[in-house]
Amino acid sequence: MKPYLRDKVPTTLSEIPDHTAYEAGYLVTKNAGWRNIRPVINLEKCVGCLQCYLYCPDGVISKEENKVRLDYDFCKGCGICKKMCHFDAIQMEVEK
Repeated sequence: MKPYLRDKVPTTLSEIPDHTAYEAGYLVTKNAGWRNIRPVINLEKCVGCLQCYLYCPDGVISKEENKVRLDYDFCKGCGICKKMCHFDAIQMEVEK
C-alpha cells in the first residue's frame, strides 16, 4: 500500500481525515466469511476520541460527525478497536 501525500500534517481531531490515509491495496476483496466475532459500537457511549479509528490496522473505521462507523465488509474482527476504546463503547459480538 502506498500512503497518500498530504500538504499538512493533522494536529487536531478536526484535521484528521475521514477515512484511511492509504490507497486501496490489500482491502479490495470483501471478508470471505471467516470472521467469527465482530465489533459493535454503542454510539451513546462513543465520545468521538477516534482511538479505534487511529489504531485499526485495516482502515475499516471512518468518522461521521466525530462518531465512528465500521465497514463490516472488510473488518477482520481482530478486536484492536475494542482494546483501544477507553469508554467501553465497543463490544465484540459473535458473528451471526
